[in-house]
Amino acid sequence: QRLHSCPDLVSFLVELKTIMEIALKNTPELHIPRPPEYYSCLVRDIEILGWNKVAYVDTGLTTVKLKAEDSCGRQHLITLKLNAKYPMDPPDCLVDFPVHFAVSWMPQNSLVDIYNQFLAALESLKEFWATMDEIDENTWVLEPENPTRSATTRRIAIGTNVSMNVEVDPRHPTMLPECYFLGADHVVNPFRTKLNNNMQLWDPEISLLQNLKDILEVDFPSRAVLEKSDFTKDCGICYAYRLDGAIPDHVCDEPRCGQPFHQACLYEWLQGLPSSRQSFNVIFGECPYCNK
Repeated sequence: QRLHSCPDLVSFLVELKTIMEIALKNTPELHIPRPPEYYSCLVRDIEILGWNKVAYVDTGLTTVKLKAEDSCGRQHLITLKLNAKYPMDPPDCLVDFPVHFAVSWMPQNSLVDIYNQFLAALESLKEFWATMDEIDENTWVLEPENPTRSATTRRIAIGTNVSMNVEVDPRHPTMLPECYFLGADHVVNPFRTKLNNNMQLWDPEISLLQNLKDILEVDFPSRAVLEKSDFTKDCGICYAYRLDGAIPDHVCDEPRCGQPFHQACLYEWLQGLPSSRQSFNVIFGECPYCNK
């Protein structure tokens, strides 16, 4: 009916295009079978590699997940997305790595070649993961809450409402990382001073965590002794600890207050105060708790 009512050819073509787009959106995606040689080649490659190394295969044999254990006993997965031209074209490889993983591939290669390159990459990153595991096991990590193997940052609790963020270089994990401190100025300034004054004492032959302890002259709160609630406080505006995944990262500089806030909560609060002023992207105003 809509096509019949079109006054001219241009309108007819526009209307036809719209109808076809709607029809295509509502059409269930059809599974297009791949040539028989694709399946025979893939199954042969998996058998050569060993089914014990396969963690998952989808029903269409287009996605394969392989599992591996590095020399330190950590479990890892690599997801292979295969296209219809396999093995002429290499699979897309998805890994939980902090660095780019590029596969070297020739048409005569097989899954064994990818798996061996995967194992080699795991060994090249084991020192990085050992560094991050030591931090995770011996300190209270505030963010990320459940770090992936690709995560290179950790926000480590130092005390109540004071923490430090470290960004570790996965290729040189025992070198001095990028660091910045979060908390009230009167609390974090001494740590900044110690970091700047003792930076030359950094020893890449010992672990990153031990270096941080020595340089900052601090013992991080231990998971064995303290609970997370001992040094974390809810936001003073929304009364929650986590807000859309974020934790309070702004603290009142008044020593007698020290109340933490989410950045988003504080920004919204200060925007509504007549006494607040803004300079570029920074808003200045009174603390919602102590009015300082």
